[in-house]
Amino acid sequence: MPRLLSTLPLIMLLTIGGAVTAQEDSADQAEGAETATEAEATTTTEETTSDEAAGDPGAAEPAESEALDMGQEAQQDPTYIKEEFGDWQMKCFRSEAEEDPCQMYQLLREDAGNPVAEFSLFRLPEGSQAVAGATIVVPLGTLLSEELKISVDGGKARVYPFRFCSMAGCFAQVGLTQAEIDAFKAGATANLQIIPAQAPNQTVNIKASLNGFTAAYDKVSVAQN
Repeated sequence: MPRLLSTLPLIMLLTIGGAVTAQEDSADQAEGAETATEAEATTTTEETTSDEAAGDPGAAEPAESEALDMGQEAQQDPTYIKEEFGDWQMKCFRSEAEEDPCQMYQLLREDAGNPVAEFSLFRLPEGSQAVAGATIVVPLGTLLSEELKISVDGGKARVYPFRFCSMAGCFAQVGLTQAEIDAFKAGATANLQIIPAQAPNQTVNIKASLNGFTAAYDKVSVAQN
C-alpha cells in the first residue's frame, strides 16, 4: 500500500503535463472543430425539419406499433349442448375424434329455482362391474362424513362417499348397476340427500327429474378407459 501511494503523485504530474501540452497544441484545432460542429448541427436540424414537414412516416412508426394491441385468437367453449331429452341435456365435449364424447347432464335446483347441484351420467364399457357412472357435485359446506344418499321414488337409498372438493363444490363419483339404471328408467324422481356441515341435525333433499332419462341414456356415449 505505501509503494502505491508514492507512485500516485508522479503519475498525476505526468498526466497533468501531458494534458497541458495537448491543450496548447489542440487549442486552434478545437476552435476550428467547434465551428465545423455548429455548421453540421445547423444542417442536420434543417434536414430533420424538412423530413418532418414532408410527413416522414418512419419517425413515429415504432412508437405507434408498440401502442397497438394485435389481439389473440378467442378461446372456444370446450363443451356444448347437442340435444335435450325431457329434463336431461346431452352435453358434449369438443375433440378431434370422429364423434365428440357426450354425457347426460342436469342442473339441479332448489324449490326457489336457484342452482344447487349437478348430475352427470355416462355409460361404461361392457364387462365393467358398473354399467354406468355418474358424477354428482353438491355445494361446499356439505358434511362429507355423512356421505351422499340417492333413492328413486322414495325407495331404499344407497350411500356414496365424496371423493374431493374444489371451488366448484364437493364431488361424488358413483357407479350404477343395471338394476339401478332400470330403476332410474322406470322412476319419476331421484332424491339426493346431503347434510349441511353447519347444521348436522338437518337434511337437505335435492330432486333430480327422471323425465327423459331413458331417451338420453340410449344415446349417451360410452366412456373410454
